[in-house]
Amino acid sequence: MSQSKLISFDPQGVFFEPYGIKKSQFVGLSDSLTKARSIMLREDLQQYESGEIPPNRQPLDAGFMEMPERILADYRANQTSSELGQILETSHRIQQSVDRVVVLGIGGSYMGAKALMESCCQPYYNEYSRAERGGRPRMYFEGNNVDNDWSAGLLNLLRSHNDDLPWSIVVISKSGGTLETAVAFRQFLDALKSEVGEERLPELIVPVTGQTGKLADLADAIGCQSRFVVPDGVGGRFSVFSPVGLVPAALMGIDVVALLEGAAAMNDHFRQAAFGENVVLDYVAVNRLLEQEQGCHTRILSSWTKSLESVGLWYDQLLAESLGKAEQGALPLSVVNTRDLHSRAQQHQEGRRDKTVNNLILDSWRYDPLTVGQSPWNQDGLNELSERTLPQIMNAAIQGTNQAYREDQRPTADLHLPACSEFYMGQLLQMLMLATVLEGRAMGINPYGQPGVEKYKINMNRLLRE
Repeated sequence: MSQSKLISFDPQGVFFEPYGIKKSQFVGLSDSLTKARSIMLREDLQQYESGEIPPNRQPLDAGFMEMPERILADYRANQTSSELGQILETSHRIQQSVDRVVVLGIGGSYMGAKALMESCCQPYYNEYSRAERGGRPRMYFEGNNVDNDWSAGLLNLLRSHNDDLPWSIVVISKSGGTLETAVAFRQFLDALKSEVGEERLPELIVPVTGQTGKLADLADAIGCQSRFVVPDGVGGRFSVFSPVGLVPAALMGIDVVALLEGAAAMNDHFRQAAFGENVVLDYVAVNRLLEQEQGCHTRILSSWTKSLESVGLWYDQLLAESLGKAEQGALPLSVVNTRDLHSRAQQHQEGRRDKTVNNLILDSWRYDPLTVGQSPWNQDGLNELSERTLPQIMNAAIQGTNQAYREDQRPTADLHLPACSEFYMGQLLQMLMLATVLEGRAMGINPYGQPGVEKYKINMNRLLRE
């Protein structure tokens, strides 16, 4: 597979009247979005690197933009002593020591890793034997809720397993003060200590946290053998290419070098490609215009494979926390088709005209195509389709749905992913992060920080301590 190929964006399904946009309107955004790109690549990065950030531009978490190139350059120059080299070494040690890993984190501290697991690992990954998983551990995600039954259920599963190998914890929190993750870590830490003894905890717990803070202090007290730093200037929802995402990804056996190379390739494309040929600029232009001109305040990411469902949920958080400010920002909604055509398509087809559909289409599949097949029981009438494959059926569903939307003048655009591989997932996630920041700059909104989320945390802690 060529490492030079890029994901692509096709906006042709939005150019119509009266409910779509005109091509002249699209071209008319070229100057403003090109200017917003310059702000990101010059002003934002210069202020971030200098540390001299004006009060009206804080927070400025622009560190995510060049992080893939920085991590790769360090790895290529220093190999085992680099941050990525240490992540790979730790993941290899943990893989040999355990058969199950619990990743504790909330929001951006786990959503990117979960998206990578579902997209880059084989479906039903945890259900395969250790040999079939290539010696890599089963992965579970908790600490992202305070759901009693799911936490208790995972603890029961871990206590009842019959593996010869123990389990391990990766706990991800910059401060260690987020209540959901802190409570879960206390509970799972106690369970792990009961199973293996306190003396083995340092080798089985991997914290990803800040240089200082509650979790950093707790890691010191435990004496953790390996620990990694959540970098300053990188917000949680922009942290997937930092140790926050790379540590769990490496444990799953994901090719983290190819992942970072994909993100770096998208950065090059974003910097150099002109408007009309730039997937980031064009994606933002289409979605901004439809929101401004047609009132399309609901932005649907329609994934045409289950492997990208968690990518959609990750993007929901990215868009909502970044742009949902000052009574602005589109409402993100993720769906998976063809599954959700049987639950949401009616509203999308004939409901309010307040929606933009961005199809996320997978162009090639991991496994050989399955055919419908011949059967002696043809009551379903499918023998005439016996030579058709599931990818052919999926393509027909995509084309048929887009045609139905066009006939009813519902705007749709297509984002094509050549494959669910590390290189293309790196591109996709970086593209969506860049697009979100670009749109925020174009709107005059600071896309970093999430002041509204902090209010619930303050209230929850106060109520619990009254």
